[in-house]
Amino acid sequence: MEVVRLLLNVIWLVFGGFWLAVGYAVAGLVLCILIITIPFGVAAFRMANFALWPFGRRLVNKPGSGAGSLLGNILWVILAGWWLALAHILTGIAQCLTIIGIPLGLANFKLVPVSLFPLGKEIVDADDPMAFARR
Repeated sequence: MEVVRLLLNVIWLVFGGFWLAVGYAVAGLVLCILIITIPFGVAAFRMANFALWPFGRRLVNKPGSGAGSLLGNILWVILAGWWLALAHILTGIAQCLTIIGIPLGLANFKLVPVSLFPLGKEIVDADDPMAFARR
């Protein structure tokens, strides 16, 4: 299973993951300009890390996130989420044009909701049995 994850992650990195991560990093840099938007910049950098190497990791709800995350996610959609989600959709459509790219395209479509609402989520190892128990 590890070999398949490694192979999928390398293919992902070459065929879109790098540029998606660059998009998140640029959003993070822009959002870190103002003090009030630094938490959004941190979330963007966290998502850039996930966009580089997504296979073998999952996003789960962070315990204790509540109304603050909801308000933050609404602001996130306005500031950066909509164009990052659009990038995932366009990349996913392009990847689904080939048979070998279909798993990558589907992974892009799975990232659309989290690109719109990243606050209140944490990245965990997919093999960590306690990660799902913490939700």
